[in-house]
Amino acid sequence: MSNSDIIAAHYAASDRGDLAGMLAPLGPETTWTEAAGFPYAGTYTGPEEVRDNVFGAIARDWEGYTFSLDDLLDAGDTVIGLGTYRGKHRETGRSFTARVAHVWKFDGGKVVSFEQIVDSVPVVNAANAAEDR
Repeated sequence: MSNSDIIAAHYAASDRGDLAGMLAPLGPETTWTEAAGFPYAGTYTGPEEVRDNVFGAIARDWEGYTFSLDDLLDAGDTVIGLGTYRGKHRETGRSFTARVAHVWKFDGGKVVSFEQIVDSVPVVNAANAAEDR
């Protein structure tokens, strides 16, 4: 499998709601960085930390949270996924749409890092009960 095939399989697993398939490309040393300003901001290492601190938190806080992939760009040891997040916050009932880029780095055919670049304002606003509709 090429690097872009590995990431395409991750996104296909996401579309199916297959968390194990989404985490499959991550090794114990893979770093996963959620953008500053995003509700789950931080860097997590390995599939368990990503599962607990990112996907588990998203499942707890959001209804219908999805990532729609628009483009998958193959730059060899870097693969970039461009797309859109959507979801509805369980507590506030507010929905959002936000553009996002995922930057995947590889070394020797293995994912070494993931970095999220996202317009976090719509996400934070949807989660904030004090915001006006």
